[in-house]
Amino acid sequence: MQRTPFHLVEFSPWPILGSFAILCMPVGLVYALYGGSVLLLAVGVLSTAMMATLWWRDVVRESTYQGHHSSNVVSGLKMGVGLFIVSEVCFFFAFFWAYFHSSLAPSIEIGAHWPPVGITTLETFQVPLLNTSVLLLSGVSITWAHHSIEEANHKSALQGLGLTLVLGVYFLFLQYGEYKETSFTLADSIYGSSFFLATGFHGTHVAVGATFLSVCLYRLFKHHFDTSHHVGFLAAAWYWHFVDVVWLFLYVSIYWWGS
Repeated sequence: MQRTPFHLVEFSPWPILGSFAILCMPVGLVYALYGGSVLLLAVGVLSTAMMATLWWRDVVRESTYQGHHSSNVVSGLKMGVGLFIVSEVCFFFAFFWAYFHSSLAPSIEIGAHWPPVGITTLETFQVPLLNTSVLLLSGVSITWAHHSIEEANHKSALQGLGLTLVLGVYFLFLQYGEYKETSFTLADSIYGSSFFLATGFHGTHVAVGATFLSVCLYRLFKHHFDTSHHVGFLAAAWYWHFVDVVWLFLYVSIYWWGS
């Protein structure tokens, strides 16, 4: 008989196997950068994705079919997602720090000028502005889906979440086209490094968020969410809003002010 309101998980092989899978990625990346094979890196990426899929499958079973996620468990999950987003804020803060450190007081090595001489920046009010509009609209659509779930409007929730996923994929398509048009590369001074690292990692987060939303769309289609229990969707929505806010800071600081 369970004597605690919290879920005491059963023995699982995924944590230890996932640890070895994740270890293969940085080791394989370093090995590939020094001229070795990319096999270890590919094995690490594929096995990590497989471990995550199997692990989260078990979490979905525990919450949806076995009913182990009580209000105390849900509260803990929300706190965990919140702390994860805080760690992501610190992650992007490092990129902004590097960018403003280099731009507010340009060193003599880059000609004491920002942007550095020879760098042609992207047009502020063309593709970057369209990307901003797309992400802001996706924030509206995911809020629409959230309210529809709380009102038990299943069809409307599917429409809102589906639109959010389409907008996220469209953003990545626009970002790819923008990268192809840039006149500078990652190796072009601190400007190229900070630009591609900040925007590239943001694009990676959009791709992860789109994957998160696609899983939520499938679960919503299968009626896994109801008006009082949809913490999985809530985590995806919080993450997506975080991605939106980061892009606003990137657009204002790098595309507008930095140009």
